[in-house]
Amino acid sequence: MTGNIVINGTIKCTPDDVGMVVERVKEHIRLSRLEAGCIKFDITQSDDDPCVFNVSERFFDQAAFDTHSVRTRASIWWKETKHIPRDMKITTE
Repeated sequence: MTGNIVINGTIKCTPDDVGMVVERVKEHIRLSRLEAGCIKFDITQSDDDPCVFNVSERFFDQAAFDTHSVRTRASIWWKETKHIPRDMKITTE
């Protein structure tokens, strides 16, 4: 049996994109949390820098994470934020 897939990192946008990210991330979180195999899904705006969003995700296994990735790549969230740099660490626990 494979372990949980854990993703931790940051999304760092420009000041011009902050409002769009704040608005779009709500639906992205809601839809992600509804996915089968999603154990945890949080994206929170940093208190220190409003352009930085902290990401903490956990999926039951690789298949659940792969399903999430496919859904995400077809979403409005990805269409509008794919240009924003992400720094993610993916591990298995």
